[in-house]
Amino acid sequence: MEIQELMPIILIGIILIAVAVLFTFIPVMLWVSALAAGVRVSIFTLIGMRLRRVVPARVINPLIKAHKAGLDIDTNQLESHYLAGGNVDRVVNALIAAQRANIELGFERAAAIDLAGRDVLEAVQMSVNPKVIETPFIAGISMDGIEVKAKARITVRANIDRLVGGAGEETIIARVGEGIVSTIGSSTSHSKVLENPDSISHNVLSKGLDAGTAFEILSIDIADIDIGKNIGAMLQTDQAEADKHIAQAKAEERRAMAVAQEQEMVAKVQEMRAKVVEAEADVPLALAEALRSGNMGVMDYMNYKNINADTDMRDSIGKATKNEHEDEE
Repeated sequence: MEIQELMPIILIGIILIAVAVLFTFIPVMLWVSALAAGVRVSIFTLIGMRLRRVVPARVINPLIKAHKAGLDIDTNQLESHYLAGGNVDRVVNALIAAQRANIELGFERAAAIDLAGRDVLEAVQMSVNPKVIETPFIAGISMDGIEVKAKARITVRANIDRLVGGAGEETIIARVGEGIVSTIGSSTSHSKVLENPDSISHNVLSKGLDAGTAFEILSIDIADIDIGKNIGAMLQTDQAEADKHIAQAKAEERRAMAVAQEQEMVAKVQEMRAKVVEAEADVPLALAEALRSGNMGVMDYMNYKNINADTDMRDSIGKATKNEHEDEE
């Protein structure tokens, strides 16, 4: 085939490739959808989004939705929020919900809330339909030492103006828990808390616990209340047990001192007995010396032996008599 005959085929191929590239790089169908919805967006704007690495559908579809809802938002606002890492679709949905509910919420405010990490749509929905937060069982001790456990349900509504920088649900639960504990602790008796549990909610609600939070507390209701342990009695029991251990330790210390003193006295007795035995050993030596020196005669020595014999006989008779009396008893 000649080159002139191939030219039409080559031109058709080039045109098809150009059209494919055009439809791939330029979202023509998205542009057509925007025009059909009454949103005027130029092709060059879509090309600029591609060059700025912005997904056109993430901007144009929310723009169409906002236009149909009557919101005054332009492409630059949505594109800048997308480039900042925000969720454009969620912000537009929140603005539409706020408009339907007659809640004043501008785009800049909604974008700031979204970039702060909060769900702006959920916040608007919570402003219309308040949320109930349920606390776990919170234990407090009344003045009579009885533990009282209470569970509360907190009805809160989102405060749009305080969503940026305001504390979350954990702070609300912690503050309500602190209020419940202090209210129970200031009660003179646990029976008064059981008779009038709404006094807890009234007292806690009057403290303005929602200050500095992203919520407005509408009501605090006591869902359940129960009696726990007798903490006062347990503390007294523990104190008595500790006192007993202290007394036992002191008694053991005194006993140990007495045993030591007894052992010391036994040692002293043994020492004195040793001295007696030592003294008795000197008696025969003294007698022998007396006989040698003539200070004592043979008859004197014989009388001394007779006296010892009589003493031993009396001791033997005394021991025999004592044993007979013990046998008779």
